[in-house]
Amino acid sequence: MSFSQYLISHSQRFFLQCTRDEFEAFFNRKDTFALGVCNGCQMMSNLHEIIPGAADWAHFSRNQSEQFEARFVMVEVQQSPSIFFDGMAGSRMPIVVAHGEGYADFGNAAKLAAAQPLVSLRYVDNYGKATETYPLNPNGSPQGITGLTTPDGRFSIMMPHPERVFRAVQHSWYPREWKENGAWLRMFQNARKWVG
Repeated sequence: MSFSQYLISHSQRFFLQCTRDEFEAFFNRKDTFALGVCNGCQMMSNLHEIIPGAADWAHFSRNQSEQFEARFVMVEVQQSPSIFFDGMAGSRMPIVVAHGEGYADFGNAAKLAAAQPLVSLRYVDNYGKATETYPLNPNGSPQGITGLTTPDGRFSIMMPHPERVFRAVQHSWYPREWKENGAWLRMFQNARKWVG
């Protein structure tokens, strides 16, 4: 290894450690929160070791369909401590998915069981039941799981895209009472409410 290769290698390790330390400090502050959507969900799930309460989160891997999936699907908000989903439990709403690596891989049944209180969002069928059936569940995740949070609710991850459907006009059809705002806007209003 040349001296320049050594310096580059050493500086990359130093940079990565500094970056990890910064993220860890952020996650350990009590006045912070974060939402990871799609690629952000994948990134935050990979940081589960430094996010308090995220040890049982899934790793998101290749869809069971072995292809990129992009469509509207139906999800149900679960009862959870997530600050983003406060007051939304039981809501069933259409949402956009657009991902190739959205399968929630828990690794084993024990970890899947331990994650149950942290599940914030599930894919559901036309009867409102959690589903693993394709294409209703576009990635084949167990029990339809597509969103998780931490025990204090400050850090949440989800594969679907609420930012793509928070306005009524972003839907092909919507109830007249929605006027300008879609149902997903409430997530972002909840975050604002938490800030105070």
